[in-house]
Amino acid sequence: MTTTLKTIEQLMHERNSVRKYKEGVVIPHEKLHTLLQNAISAPSSSNMQPWRFIVIEDQQVKKELREIANNQEQVETSSAIIAVLGDLEMYKKAEQIYDANFEHGFMSREIADLMIKNSLALYGGLPEEVLSRLIHFDTGLVSMQIMLLAKDMGYDTVPMGGFDKVKFAEKFNLPKNEIPILLIAIGEADAPAYGSSRLPLEQIIRYI
Repeated sequence: MTTTLKTIEQLMHERNSVRKYKEGVVIPHEKLHTLLQNAISAPSSSNMQPWRFIVIEDQQVKKELREIANNQEQVETSSAIIAVLGDLEMYKKAEQIYDANFEHGFMSREIADLMIKNSLALYGGLPEEVLSRLIHFDTGLVSMQIMLLAKDMGYDTVPMGGFDKVKFAEKFNLPKNEIPILLIAIGEADAPAYGSSRLPLEQIIRYI
């Protein structure tokens, strides 16, 4: 199915941050899998794909998560929480990524080997704070795709950055190389989202 520009524009404008969800709505795993499979088509620095996901559906776990997410109601009432994580060691998959690019005919063996070498050298030598900034940028791209794709599937979402990331990492036993970045609630709206205005384009654009 081809998505038209008009449909994309509609999705962008119809997607709102919903905080009231119908409780008890279950999203089939096949739909969540399809959603994430399509979302990871997002671009990333050197195609390192640093995003990792935890899909939280268990009601008791969501209730406990609510306590470390500033008591936000949607954490508990939505169908699922998609926790978006970033892998500080994403470059260690460079060989797997570029071997696949070669196998699919996307590049020559020579170019693939060069990209593996360069990726390991570049990202492996960066300070953690620099890597973290890169990862936050890349996970932002995949997160936006998740929310637009969810809307296209008939579900609503809200992104949440307001949660205790240290406690989250402890609760879900994250390895040191994985950092929690964003929680995305997904489900069926029980009440419409608040409207939100945007600054006039003339105030935020410059042509040079």
